[in-house]
Amino acid sequence: MVTAFGIVPDFPPQEIPGKKIIRSLQLPEKFAYSDPEMTFWHQESIRRGDTIAAILARLEVSQEDKNDFLDATRGNKAMGQLKPGEVIHAETRPDGELLTLRYFYGSGEQFQAEKIDGAFELKEQSGKSNTQIQIGSGIISTSLFAAVDKADLPSSIASQMIDIFSSRIDFHRDIQKGDRFTVVYESSQDEGGKIQAGRILAVEFFNKGKSRRAVYFQPPGEKGGYYTPEGESLRRPFLMAPLKFSRISSGFTAARYHPILKRWRAHRGVDYAAPTGVPVMATADGTVEYKGWQSGYGNLIVLKHNGQYSSAYGHLSGFDRKLQKGRQVRQGDIIGFVGSTGMATGPHLHYELRVNGVQRDPSRMVMPAAQSISKKHYSVFRKQSKELVSQLDLLRNSSFAALN
Repeated sequence: MVTAFGIVPDFPPQEIPGKKIIRSLQLPEKFAYSDPEMTFWHQESIRRGDTIAAILARLEVSQEDKNDFLDATRGNKAMGQLKPGEVIHAETRPDGELLTLRYFYGSGEQFQAEKIDGAFELKEQSGKSNTQIQIGSGIISTSLFAAVDKADLPSSIASQMIDIFSSRIDFHRDIQKGDRFTVVYESSQDEGGKIQAGRILAVEFFNKGKSRRAVYFQPPGEKGGYYTPEGESLRRPFLMAPLKFSRISSGFTAARYHPILKRWRAHRGVDYAAPTGVPVMATADGTVEYKGWQSGYGNLIVLKHNGQYSSAYGHLSGFDRKLQKGRQVRQGDIIGFVGSTGMATGPHLHYELRVNGVQRDPSRMVMPAAQSISKKHYSVFRKQSKELVSQLDLLRNSSFAALN
């Protein structure tokens, strides 16, 4: 079937004459394969609810090879993780014999089944990828995610920026129209042709007219993290908020009209409005002190942190299944999920920061300073950060001039 469309700008549609033309096309005779040893490569997209058996059927794999393949891959991890939208690559012969099947899944992981001496041999390995350095810039008009999308950047870049600056910028209250960012990040393309955004290497974020910069550095033999160009760690003891992206529906105040009790009372915490099921993060390293039901809080988690600090998370719809009293948690770990249990009129998270058991306003607390790069790693850090900062300078001088 062939279809053609013509567009006439600024012309009333009712005045455009139309004529339908239908002509019969003589179809060629079905192609006959003359060489039984000929091979073909196919790409078959995974559909929602697909099974590998259904995919093999669409590839017209012979019943014998289909049965052999299913027996060989029974219980295989990759074949149990078929993701809609991903692609299966298969090599077959005209008679339906399956020679090779490849599937790129996860973070560049590759599954391969190859027919050798009549039997399928399975391999799982990290797929080879071509890593490149990418740059991008954007200006916020409505939201950070919308600005990242408009700049044609992967959405994971926005999530990473929130993680990087979560101890310095309150992304629920501080983001304004006109805020802007520049970013240097890694991207990779695997053998299946899929491009995936990697780690941010350097980023500059202008918020309320103030510039904040971060560079990634991994000391030899240690865990990597983000630092200011001067070497100060951006990982503070407490995150600014326990949710990645939400809005504050009720702040810390000495007098608030309670929607259920119908009277004025102090609100000794911060409420974050979010849909039921949104993951809740631990704002700092600590130990689970309490997990369970507690009157108006509903489902509640209390974490004990170093020294005099503790934090509380109320109205949860549920807890992380691994969470138990006495368990150690790390900053950013998922501990529960937003809900509306207890005295709540709708789904939200009630968050409290406590000092010696007394609730304090998180926005007014002065937290301990972050750690800096150790002296033994400082020279290496300065060399790497200087190169990354020079890229940010170049982006600042060129990209925003074009954006403005």
